[in-house]
Amino acid sequence: MAGMLYLCATPIGNLQDMTPRVIDTLKQVDMIAAEDTRNSRKLLAAFDIHTPMTSYHEYNKVEKAGQLIVRMQAGKDIALITDAGTPAISDPGEVLVRMCQEAGIVVTSLPGPAACITALTLSGLPTRRFCFEGFLPADKKERKEILKELQEETRTMILYEAPHHLVKTLTELLEVLGNRKITLCRELTKKFETILPTTFEAALQKYAEEEPRGEYVLVIAGKSREEKKQEEIAAWETMELKEHMAFYEERGMDSKTAMKQVAKDRGVGKREIYEQLYKK
Repeated sequence: MAGMLYLCATPIGNLQDMTPRVIDTLKQVDMIAAEDTRNSRKLLAAFDIHTPMTSYHEYNKVEKAGQLIVRMQAGKDIALITDAGTPAISDPGEVLVRMCQEAGIVVTSLPGPAACITALTLSGLPTRRFCFEGFLPADKKERKEILKELQEETRTMILYEAPHHLVKTLTELLEVLGNRKITLCRELTKKFETILPTTFEAALQKYAEEEPRGEYVLVIAGKSREEKKQEEIAAWETMELKEHMAFYEERGMDSKTAMKQVAKDRGVGKREIYEQLYKK
């Protein structure tokens, strides 16, 4: 029988967050694939775990995944861990999971710490609907496109950022999103855990006077539905009626459906739109 892949969440700061199930699994599997074996060796030593390790990271994720799958097909069980948190979240583990599924290898996840969810629950911002972006891309063109998409996002947004890039990212977010509410979370679960509900402008003022330290999770308020509605109304008011109709027809609507939507946008009856378009 083929072996399995176990996704094992590890502490993001506080070692007491290690679950008994993860400890038992790491002791029982045949091998542990770790993001950085040097860091993970300290973690495993703390729990008296002596299972052999191998490296699995961003720069060998495809080639190494193939090697690990061969081992699992031969009946070996493998656990995947990251330096901190849950594997496959903003992490090369997603590649291994996909390749295992394609190869028919069973994958299971052992729940535990995740910085994004921990920060969201501490943010004081709406938690029912949210989106996770991880680290913004370094490529300027792609980064600009992502920021433009976030401009219209109504869900609470979660980003990761390193301390030496924090001010630049906050500045870009302010320019694109406006002065939104944001909760800055750092050193989560550690002794000096800091949760700062603020705004982009206030955060930039703070970090103009002090240097950011530690890894950050940024939890950002989405655009309110009311704000979005008002912007749409303002846009329709500046459009000619035929232009408004063309906007929807160019997106695949037939004339009847487009007319109905235009009437809804403008807060009038469909008959009124028809008369304005086709009156002689």
